[in-house]
Amino acid sequence: MKFQKAWKALPVKLRKTVALVIGSTSILFGALLIVLPGPFTIPFVIFGLMILSLEFVWAESLLIKVKHHAKKTVPRKLRKNK
Repeated sequence: MKFQKAWKALPVKLRKTVALVIGSTSILFGALLIVLPGPFTIPFVIFGLMILSLEFVWAESLLIKVKHHAKKTVPRKLRKNK
């Protein structure tokens, strides 16, 4: 609640700039983890889209699509079948 009040109190241009920098950085870091050794690519991309969706409508629709596809990639069972 307090975050939303403080966020909305900022000027629009500043909010968009902050969201763009933090969101894009997170997405780029997630993209780098695809080629560099490291886990957890999808959470960084989703976090970046969440930040971007605070100010950009296109990011919100993309976030919905990414979450839908991310659910498909999570293995349902990690144990061996008997």
